[in-house]
Amino acid sequence: MATKPSVNPTPSQIADLTMMTVKPRSLWVDAWYRLIRNKAAVAGMIVIIFFLFVAIFANQLAPHNPLQTNAGKSFLPPAWMEVGPNGRPSDPAFFFGTDNLGRDVLSRTIYGARVSIVVGFLPTIVIVLVGSVVGLLAGYKGGQFDNILMRFTDVIYAFPDLLFFIIVMVTLRETFIGKLLNGLFLLFMALAIVNWVGFARVVRGQVLSLKEKEFIEAARCIGASDARIMFRHLLPNSLGPIIILSALTIPGMIITEAILGYLGLGLTPSTNPNDIFITSWGALMLDGQAAINAQPWLILPPAICVSLMVLAFTFLGDGLRDALDPRLQGTQ
Repeated sequence: MATKPSVNPTPSQIADLTMMTVKPRSLWVDAWYRLIRNKAAVAGMIVIIFFLFVAIFANQLAPHNPLQTNAGKSFLPPAWMEVGPNGRPSDPAFFFGTDNLGRDVLSRTIYGARVSIVVGFLPTIVIVLVGSVVGLLAGYKGGQFDNILMRFTDVIYAFPDLLFFIIVMVTLRETFIGKLLNGLFLLFMALAIVNWVGFARVVRGQVLSLKEKEFIEAARCIGASDARIMFRHLLPNSLGPIIILSALTIPGMIITEAILGYLGLGLTPSTNPNDIFITSWGALMLDGQAAINAQPWLILPPAICVSLMVLAFTFLGDGLRDALDPRLQGTQ
């Protein structure tokens, strides 16, 4: 009697069938899952979201008016100190103490988050747009056009960034441009002018490696225009490095604003309570620097906030780099 052939699949056949039936995840979905498994990146995102919340709802979160001076309340120590070095007792109503004019340090620190958030994001958006367009054009066109753009990029890259910021802020501070948004517009412009070159180089390198690929040749064969090839095929395939570099550029913007504010060249302190941008963390550190030995709490809150923001974006940038690196696909 003939035996019936076995129909039980082997383990390898089961694995192959499972892979065929499971819908594959896209690159971005897979990158997201890799990112949220990175504990440092998740911690960075939590800190960034917290400071975004503080900046948006500063009016509701600040316990006092950041411009209000309280007579007889100057240089109060923070709440965790019973008596300050000057012999004054702390007041629970002023958790971080007060400055030399009796203004609440906690409220001013909360309002300072707005400037750092805006300075971190808005110039970076301009930098990404300018650098991506220049890099796309240089890499796709090639030849003499590429050579001219890259030599211009080298000239901008060779100029010292901080020196340029100081020259621009000192020269134009008292002009109409320098007074827009209490000096923030001029700061945005100074930051954007010299920081796009890194994005241009990265995007150009990506375009040079992609423009001879088969899918680009196929797009040319079906009659796709140069603009469509650049913005519908080359740019989307270059988004990984752009996103990573953006996340690592934002902390640089925040540090630069803090440095300029500490030098007295950043945001012009506002005296109008209706202004959105009243002070910055850099300006607060400048205010506390003169009294750092007697009242160190004046400089500590803004300095800690700047450090947390920079670390958070650095952790997020590292996490994005690991999540979007194609060489790591399938290793985690």
